[in-house]
Amino acid sequence: MLDCRAVEIDAVAMRLLLLRHAKAEKATPGVGDRERELAPRGFKDAARIGAYMAHHGLIPGRALVSPARRTRETWESLAPALRPEPELDDDDRLYDASAATIFEAIRETGRAAQALLVIGHNPGLHEAARRLIASGDLDARERLNEGLPTSGLVVIDFAGDDWGTLHPRGGRLERLVTPRSLKAATD
Repeated sequence: MLDCRAVEIDAVAMRLLLLRHAKAEKATPGVGDRERELAPRGFKDAARIGAYMAHHGLIPGRALVSPARRTRETWESLAPALRPEPELDDDDRLYDASAATIFEAIRETGRAAQALLVIGHNPGLHEAARRLIASGDLDARERLNEGLPTSGLVVIDFAGDDWGTLHPRGGRLERLVTPRSLKAATD
């Protein structure tokens, strides 16, 4: 089992896990977008992704999470599966962030963690994932080009030991996991 805290893959020293928040309730009048909560399916999917991460040793040392309610609830639903629990950083910049803003937040973590989890929103998170990948699993790359669904987890490996050196097309897509792909694997 691969422990992201001590990545032991040849030429890979850093692992980025990008997670789109889980399925949220539809927008309702009088409730701001930041306050939208997870739908019942969202809680279930987030817990399932957390269990998957734990089972496959995808345990980040640090998590950057958007302050929106749905991203916080996604974190709270998956974090109990992650042991030891990663250090949590709420990052206001991640709400409705562009790919460039997401890159900036990641770069600022420096050497704080070999494995980093970012929980955020589309379209910025999807664009960040696409822009970071230079190689990797071709089928997963094609599926990622189609979109990043709610609770979609993108795992990208990088050479190096400092997030400050992050740059576009610098990573290798290791895997793309979605609630649908997990369901299909168990059917």
